[in-house]
Amino acid sequence: MQDDTEIHEQDLSGLSPADWQARLAETAENHGMYQPLGDRHFATFIDQGNTLLVTFESRQGIQSLSETAQPLGFDLVQNLGWSHLCLISDGDTWFRDHRIYGFFDQLIDDGFFEEFDNVVFYGAGPCGYAAAAFSVAAPGATVVAIQPQATLDPRMTEWDDRFTEMRRVSFTDRYGFAPDMIDAADHAYVLYDPYQTLDAMHAALFARSNVTRLRLPCMGEAIQTRLIEMELLYRIMSLAGSGRLTPMAFHKLARARRDNNVYLRNLLNRLDYLERPYLTMLLCRNVHDRRRLPRFGRRMQVLQERAAKGEFRVPPMRD
Repeated sequence: MQDDTEIHEQDLSGLSPADWQARLAETAENHGMYQPLGDRHFATFIDQGNTLLVTFESRQGIQSLSETAQPLGFDLVQNLGWSHLCLISDGDTWFRDHRIYGFFDQLIDDGFFEEFDNVVFYGAGPCGYAAAAFSVAAPGATVVAIQPQATLDPRMTEWDDRFTEMRRVSFTDRYGFAPDMIDAADHAYVLYDPYQTLDAMHAALFARSNVTRLRLPCMGEAIQTRLIEMELLYRIMSLAGSGRLTPMAFHKLARARRDNNVYLRNLLNRLDYLERPYLTMLLCRNVHDRRRLPRFGRRMQVLQERAAKGEFRVPPMRD
């Protein structure tokens, strides 16, 4: 195993896109491999251990999520001693490029994935689609996909109007329909917020015997960001890599959302939308007692005034 200190301590923030890619290429070549894949994609490989993490990330996402502008997988190289194959795009491309197909074809021909005891594919959103779609290259792998699209073929998902600019891109050729591509996976986990309607519709398309759909109500449209904020993403990936990611283990970790401000705000808005003042007051009381957030304190006062007018019954205080 190579020394990973140099990898982890590099600060790549503030660099131009060209310099940033050049620095990543240098690091990858020193510790594994770098492969340019056309104008909008490239791959890096860090050779560390017998578990391989394959992540799909965008340059923009990396630079917004990491203070040091490093791919998410670099922390796992440091903390868990895993190897890391990272496919990076410039913008959201869903990695629909024949050079990407050829790259994975070559990895298969070389027996690359067979060199590892465990392989985990990871991505979020468009990158979650790619993680599921390309996991077919490593039969028996584990897939963790956050809010993935199943396809953007308008003949199947014409109801998704978020990515109309991609409708001329083929999602029906090689590595195309992501739910079919995970048939060879040992198990896949799809994380989504059921109240994000379009994400939930895509998640439903992943229904397979080897898929566990993990619901995160009120986590909103940026679940990956929330998981990073709560320091849960790497714990989830660690469980996935060791075969210990069960629904029970996941939901025990997800209790940390009780202290996430965005989740609490989304939950409050949801209860307002449903016009459930009794439950809203229980929520405000709980949050105010635990965290003293002014917004919840003010809302509790308003609810107390409404209850005094007889609009609803005040929840009893707990002993």
